[in-house]
Amino acid sequence: MQRAIVHMDLDSFFVSVERLNNPSLIGKPIIVGGSAERGVVCSCSYEARKFGVHAAMSGKMARMLCPEAIFVRGDYEHYTKYSNQVTEIIKEQCPVVEKASIDEHYMDISGMDRYLKNSLLFTSELKRKITKESGLPISFGLSVNKTVSKIATNEGKPNGQKFVHEGNEKEFLAPLTIDKIPMVGEKTHMKLRQLGVSKIETVQQMPIERMEMVLGENGIIIWKKANGLDNSPVIPYSEQKSIGTQETFPEDTIDIYQLKNTLNRMVFETAFELRNKKKLTGCVTLKIRYTDFQTYTFDRSIPFTSSDTVLYNTVMDLFKKNYTRRVLVRLIGIKFSKLVSGHHQIHLFEETEEHVKLYQALDKIRHKYGAKAVAHAITLIKAA
Repeated sequence: MQRAIVHMDLDSFFVSVERLNNPSLIGKPIIVGGSAERGVVCSCSYEARKFGVHAAMSGKMARMLCPEAIFVRGDYEHYTKYSNQVTEIIKEQCPVVEKASIDEHYMDISGMDRYLKNSLLFTSELKRKITKESGLPISFGLSVNKTVSKIATNEGKPNGQKFVHEGNEKEFLAPLTIDKIPMVGEKTHMKLRQLGVSKIETVQQMPIERMEMVLGENGIIIWKKANGLDNSPVIPYSEQKSIGTQETFPEDTIDIYQLKNTLNRMVFETAFELRNKKKLTGCVTLKIRYTDFQTYTFDRSIPFTSSDTVLYNTVMDLFKKNYTRRVLVRLIGIKFSKLVSGHHQIHLFEETEEHVKLYQALDKIRHKYGAKAVAHAITLIKAA
């Protein structure tokens, strides 16, 4: 049976939502994410992109490139409402749906030709239904696998569609630049360019062993993607409600430094898990169980984030205000809930560019050597 994989992407999602709620923004250069003085660009309109503005750029640089841009702080709770609406529409129509991010979905509609005239017609009608009911523009790509469908979506933007027939994957990919391949980042792109590789067609013509020699295991993956080969499945979507951790001490304690250091470690490891799963949290919970087994939980709603600093400050403030008993503590824990999909490196409305780069550097070390590879100094030092 021929595979039929659809990739759908809500075009400039954050900007589109802002314009739905404020039509006066239509046609103007919009930048979502903090301010020009402080913050990082989360998303920007096509009008702003013409000036060279892009996601993850500092607000200050974006203002220099596009002085007339309108900065909007953004509301993640609002974005989540629209995202969930689109997800429900898709789930009503498709048997297997993977929600890859707040504005991106994969669908496996293989075999549905038995019941539908054809896959392209079905997907086009679904696109129209989403736009009609949500008011949001959307683009999609349809092919036999996830990689080609995602690239096709990007080639069909804005508010378009692209169908790559089975057997035409290499022909479709060949003239495109290598940075169109998912997972080819800035450094990989630069390394390939130094080898004289600029088009996907060149990678297709290279021996896979050559790519492995230059880029290691990633070279093999990129070579396969360049040749339109991808058997990865569409993973059915299920919403994770919370992420958390807790620790029962070997001996009950009132050592304030031990308690704070334990919380510190928990926050940074769990925040890394949030970012690894592309999630942001809107609620922080502190849990304390005393030696008499009396257990207390304390919640606080916060703007959606996965920032180490914000989460640490919130947890410590909850601890400071609520740990008043001079009773031995048996267990302590934290939980992050009200989760939404999102990337911390481009969605921290109140973080500086320096914060973003720091998180990226720390996470890169954790990915390579494990979540416990990096620790904050406060967890290693016990105050006198």
